[in-house]
Amino acid sequence: MRRPVVTIVTLSAAALFLAVTFFEFEAQARVGGSRSMGSRGTRSYSQPASPSPQSSPSRPQQAAPAPAPAYQQPATSGGFFRSMAGGIAGGLLGGMLFRSLGMGGSGGWGGGGGGIGIFEIILLAGIAFLIYRFVKSRRDNASNNSLSQTPYQGGNVTPLFGGTQDSAPVKDDLETGLGHIRQFDPSFNEDRFNDQVMDNFFKIQGAWMNRDLTPAAALLTDEMRGILQQDLEKLLRDKQINRLENIAVRNVEIVEAWQESGQDFISALIYANLLDYTTDDTTGAVLSGSKTDPVKFEEYWTFTRPVGSNSWNLSAINQK
Repeated sequence: MRRPVVTIVTLSAAALFLAVTFFEFEAQARVGGSRSMGSRGTRSYSQPASPSPQSSPSRPQQAAPAPAPAYQQPATSGGFFRSMAGGIAGGLLGGMLFRSLGMGGSGGWGGGGGGIGIFEIILLAGIAFLIYRFVKSRRDNASNNSLSQTPYQGGNVTPLFGGTQDSAPVKDDLETGLGHIRQFDPSFNEDRFNDQVMDNFFKIQGAWMNRDLTPAAALLTDEMRGILQQDLEKLLRDKQINRLENIAVRNVEIVEAWQESGQDFISALIYANLLDYTTDDTTGAVLSGSKTDPVKFEEYWTFTRPVGSNSWNLSAINQK
């Protein structure tokens, strides 16, 4: 007699393995959840400028990015191969399920009747591993190329002038922008600004982990506070808490500065590492991330303020 229940459980485990293979490395859940969000004014749809080669000597030098294209719908990494793999895996799973229920001919490997055979298990695991390697390789390579800038997921980001940024800022754009900012705020100092960015980074991450943005509300634009509040509400609904520990900021560097519509804008590249994991609020079980393996990341944080000696507010986070 065939054992369809055992076969179905085996198939479910294989499907779960595929799902974990594709999505486990997306588990980072720090502020912003490793995604781009918020508004950079008319530069919302262009990639932030790369740091100058002579700076950041501790990291490999990178070539300046090619001019960023006009906004386009972001492509999903590995979409074709993921769809193809889904079809193959679906066919295998469907075929094995039909055989397990007695709807096929001779059964699994060895011809001993219905059910899943060791050959199918090995083949399915092999396909999952190859897809994982391919998708991971694509994601690693993409970090060295220019990326299309995506707007906030779930909301709309409209450039202040209704247009798009078609090219990356020229080399002298940073100094020009900083010069304009100093004209209206002679006390502006880059080192003090970098220190402030670092302080704000810690304060915002702390408020995020405590699931209460009130202490950091004055550091965020209304748009950014609304975005992060939605993320926190989801964590609360799911009874989860994102834990951030051993946060270390290795470098903060201003990469862009400009003015538009009476506002100052500065984008800073933050290079940091931390322990980032999510736990169940009731049991304390780790649901994603790691309590022992630190995550290293680079993100662009953009701050804005009314022109002059005013307070800076976080308006956007963009992935490098």
